[in-house]
Amino acid sequence: MDDETAEIELLEQNLNKTRQISQRMTSILSSFDTRLVKLEKSILPLYNSTQVLTRRANNIESALQKIDEIASYQEGVAAEEALILRGPQPNQLNAYTEVLERMNVSVAFNSADSRDKARLVESGAKKLIQLYTKLVAEGSSGVPPGGAEFSSVPFPASLMATLKPLVTFLRTLPLPATHPSHPAAQGIQSALKEAQKGYGDMRGAWVRKCLETFGKRVVERAETIDGVAAGKEVGKWTENLLGVAEEEYQLLLELAPLNTQAAISTTYATLISPLTNLFTSTLGSLGSLIKRNLNKNTFLALSAYSSLTPLQPRWNDIMSRRADRRENELKEGLHSIRASCLRSFPEFLADIRLAGLGKGGEIGTGLADFTISTVQYLERIPAVQDAAASALLTLGDGNWKMGEGTQIGKTKPAEVDEHTVLEHFTYDVVNATVQSLLTLSRTNKRPAFGAIFLLNNVSYLRTQLLVRPRTDVPAILSRPAQEVLNSNFRTAKAGYFDANFSPLLQTLVDEKDRGKSAVKEKFTRFFDLLDEVTERHVVARVLQDDPDGRATVADEAVKLVVPSLQRFIQRNLGKEFSKSKSSGYIKMPPEEVEALIKGFYSGGGSGAPTVPAPEKLTNTLLQQAGWGW
Repeated sequence: MDDETAEIELLEQNLNKTRQISQRMTSILSSFDTRLVKLEKSILPLYNSTQVLTRRANNIESALQKIDEIASYQEGVAAEEALILRGPQPNQLNAYTEVLERMNVSVAFNSADSRDKARLVESGAKKLIQLYTKLVAEGSSGVPPGGAEFSSVPFPASLMATLKPLVTFLRTLPLPATHPSHPAAQGIQSALKEAQKGYGDMRGAWVRKCLETFGKRVVERAETIDGVAAGKEVGKWTENLLGVAEEEYQLLLELAPLNTQAAISTTYATLISPLTNLFTSTLGSLGSLIKRNLNKNTFLALSAYSSLTPLQPRWNDIMSRRADRRENELKEGLHSIRASCLRSFPEFLADIRLAGLGKGGEIGTGLADFTISTVQYLERIPAVQDAAASALLTLGDGNWKMGEGTQIGKTKPAEVDEHTVLEHFTYDVVNATVQSLLTLSRTNKRPAFGAIFLLNNVSYLRTQLLVRPRTDVPAILSRPAQEVLNSNFRTAKAGYFDANFSPLLQTLVDEKDRGKSAVKEKFTRFFDLLDEVTERHVVARVLQDDPDGRATVADEAVKLVVPSLQRFIQRNLGKEFSKSKSSGYIKMPPEEVEALIKGFYSGGGSGAPTVPAPEKLTNTLLQQAGWGW
């Protein structure tokens, strides 16, 4: 109990000490609080002043930073301005375009100096446009391609590598249509239009330069080579021209800074203008050449018409529609060539009929010029059959006869197609040639020579057109035309035998007077006439260029003469004539007569019939009179 009481007393003592300590602490804190209030009252004005100074210091620092930024920006603007004014340098195109793009953005956001920057943007854009023009000029110069075959010259790949990104950027420049409020838009658009027009001028001049040499070559060769081949060269050259125009159109789509459809069409029209002028000039030269000598150049006209007509749809697309042009130079050129073609058919027939009137004097026995020209004409028609048939159909069935009208029995106009009208024309050509030959042969003062002339010419026609044609001529000859050739060949051959061998056969006809003197006179007359026939065939060769025909005629002539001579000798050689007496009148036996007649058709050279020495003078006189072979 005493212990607990002691502990309680001890606790009370400690509690009293604790109260005393607490009171002293409270007194101390109260003193601190009083002093802090006094201190706060003393420091507050100083704090307020310091805060103002701090704010001012911050403002001064911000101002100094802004001044540094402005100074740095002005230095950058000056550098960029210098870069723009200097123009794009090699390998620095990207840096140049980035500067322009930043300035353009600044102008778009209406910065304080936007007008100055707009002028810089316009200046920089014009510098890039100048570079564009320079690169296009470099790609449109040099030596044009040469050689016999044309080959296009592609735009240099090294320049394309620079041009493509340049064109891509130029297409982003401000224009009135896309940036109506941009101060530089109008100036940039004008510069781009001028550059694009220059592109069309430069590329057009270059491609014309590449094609012009070959166009001149086509015209020059047309005067010296075959007309059909020359016409095909015209078509090939025109195909090359269209190919070049197509390539240039695709290149324009890649390299045009203004790529609207209207701008493309306008530039393309400028580009192809030199090509259309070149085409018109070249075709005009060919047209003049054709008209200057239509007979010689008929197949040049037909072949050119045939080669150019299929190109019309392609021309319409490439040269007219894409350039938004109404002019169609190919159509006009084809119209002019077709007019020459239409004129050539009646003129050719008129020339054949005119040749039948002769030029006066002897006509000889060889091939007439118009016979050879007719064969050459018909041989070449299959090569231009479509063009010839189309032109004839346009001319009208029978209208090539210059007013004579359509022949009786021909197909009605509604039933005439191109092949039929071509057959009608070739029939008229064959018939007119045969009629002219008949007329000339009848005007010959020596019927035997006229018969040889007719046989040689009609046989040549028939052989070259029907028997051994070098081209597909029979396909364009109707059955009546072929019958004209065959029947007139038979008639000409019969006329030849009649004019040359009938007098021989007439001397061998038996008469009432069978006296010795009459028989002797017949033998004498027969061999005299045989000498004349021999002389005639020395001068006038029969079917000289037709060995098979000569062999056939030789066999028929032998069969016509020799059997009659043999029968006459057998009938009249009897007791009245001894071999010794009759030998003076029978100059040669039938076997030798046969060999002599076959010698008429030996084709010349060592096989020619021998002319007796006393008759050589006669032969010379005949040759001097124009009877050569």
